Amino acid sequence: MDIATLMGIGFGLALTIIAILLAEGAKGFAPFLNAEAFLVVMGGTLCALFVNYPMKQVLSVFKVLKKTMLSTEEEDMTHIIASFVDLSKKARTDGFLALENDVRGMKNDFLRRGVQMVVDGLDKEFIANMLETEIDLIRERHKVGQEIFTSLGTYAPAFGIIGTVLGMILMLSSITDVSAVPRRMALALAAAFFGLGSGYLIFLPMSGKLRRKSEEELLVKEIIIRGVLLLQSGAIPSRMEENLKAYLEPSKRAQIKSTAAGAR
Repeated sequence: MDIATLMGIGFGLALTIIAILLAEGAKGFAPFLNAEAFLVVMGGTLCALFVNYPMKQVLSVFKVLKKTMLSTEEEDMTHIIASFVDLSKKARTDGFLALENDVRGMKNDFLRRGVQMVVDGLDKEFIANMLETEIDLIRERHKVGQEIFTSLGTYAPAFGIIGTVLGMILMLSSITDVSAVPRRMALALAAAFFGLGSGYLIFLPMSGKLRRKSEEELLVKEIIIRGVLLLQSGAIPSRMEENLKAYLEPSKRAQIKSTAAGAR
């Protein structure tokens, strides 16, 4: 599980609960137990999502949610770059066909297919088009998931306000006891609480988490494409290393030398 996501949502809810319990003159959770407000906010948000997106994309939100909540193993970019340096050295001494055994042992599917195309003797333009097309498709899939959660984060607060306005209209049109106004108004404002809370604590932060995960994954793939094209062009190991480590932050660049030197 992604501990940061769980901690953020968990602590946010816990702090809200503590604030409710410690509030002066607090009556517990009674003012928030408003099923009508919850249905207006969550039901309206879900309906708006169906209006905006095709059924298939809306149902895919559960897969996207799983990806957000689960902690994925990060690719070691320094290891990938060191591997390309070794492949470059081996290709210059023994030829591309000598990389067959290395290809079979690669765990990264994108890397394996890229190097396999080099071994198969495909030209640079074809390899670049194939790999970049795949990246574009991955980026588009990720974009849909991000947009869905961004939409949820936009719709939920809006329906919170709609629920509050609706509640106040119903209250003012049917109230007979003036002393009941504060209680009824508190119930009406519960809709705004549900909408703003879910939007800014859950949906929008999840959209940001998905965007960052997507950027990390695509960066690794861009490094792989660059490495594959350099390998196909017959780049020397030192040129391979200098080109690829430009993608890394300065603190990680020093690790490449030691990793590559150890591999040699």
